Amino acid sequence: MTAPLAAPVEVDDPEVGTVPTSDVPWIVLVWNDPINLMSYVTLVLQKVFGYSKEKATNLMLDVHQKGRAVVSTGAREKAELDVYRLHEHGLWATMQQDK
Repeated sequence: MTAPLAAPVEVDDPEVGTVPTSDVPWIVLVWNDPINLMSYVTLVLQKVFGYSKEKATNLMLDVHQKGRAVVSTGAREKAELDVYRLHEHGLWATMQQDK
């Protein structure tokens, strides 16, 4: 004997103008720390993201002078991978949804 099938449920239309949170891009931040040399941070940014030496240096200077820098943006899964890769290289990195 099989269980009766449930009837489909009608769902109201979503409000117009709302953006699903999954569509909001994520940003990856690298934070200043007292351990890693500036030259090492530059090297890691070049290696992990393929940035030019100039771009990696500018991002490293933001980290050093401002305390943090946005080093990548994208979907949540990409941001998670980027944070993981930065952690593997010993950098302090976090991610958050862009506003």
